[in-house]
This record gives sequence, C-alpha cells and structure tokens, in this order.
Amino acid sequence: HLSQHDRACKERAAELRDEILFRQPESSNLGDCPICFLPHPGNKHYVVQSCCSKIICVGCNYANGLPNCEQMCPFCRKPSPHNKEEVRRRLTKRVAASDPVALKHVGARHYLE
Repeated sequence: HLSQHDRACKERAAELRDEILFRQPESSNLGDCPICFLPHPGNKHYVVQSCCSKIICVGCNYANGLPNCEQMCPFCRKPSPHNKEEVRRRLTKRVAASDPVALKHVGARHYLE
C-alpha cells in the first residue's frame, strides 16, 4: 500500500509542478494590454503610444502596423509618428500634462542615456 501511495504522490507532485510552471501570470505591474487583454509579459515586450501614453503589447502593435492597416494610434486615432523627434515632442507634451506613464518612460530613457 505504501508504494502505491508513494507513486501517486510523486505523480501528483509532477502535475502540480507542471501547472505552476506553465500557468500564465495573473497580471504584471504594467497591467493587461487594453486591446487583447493579455497580461504584459514585462521587460521591453510592450510599446508606449507617444500620443496618449497607452501601453500595448508588441503583438497588437505589430498588427496595428501591418501594410493594409492605417498607421494610427488604436486609442486616440492620431497618425503614428514618423521620426524620433516627433515621438520625443509628443512624450514631452504628455510629461507636461503630468502623465505618470510618460514620466516613467522619459525618466527611464534619461537614466539609460
């Protein structure tokens, strides 16, 4: 009887380990993508929209930039910026409005420079 119980315990432990290992996180500190509602995975796997400071996942940003799609922000419908100077100008405007996402993004950029 003990060997059956021991084997059943080992099998259940392996199942629990797999469940923990392959479970999707409930959420990240960035929250969920507002388009696909999947949790942001974290480190550099997201895009900050410079016009409205919305954070979307890389997959939704890719889908938004497909050739048959108009290059616009999926939230505020402003045209996508064409160069880094325009991105910097838009983020500076959001920082002046005390937008916390823009403040974090610009602060992190200055820290890394």
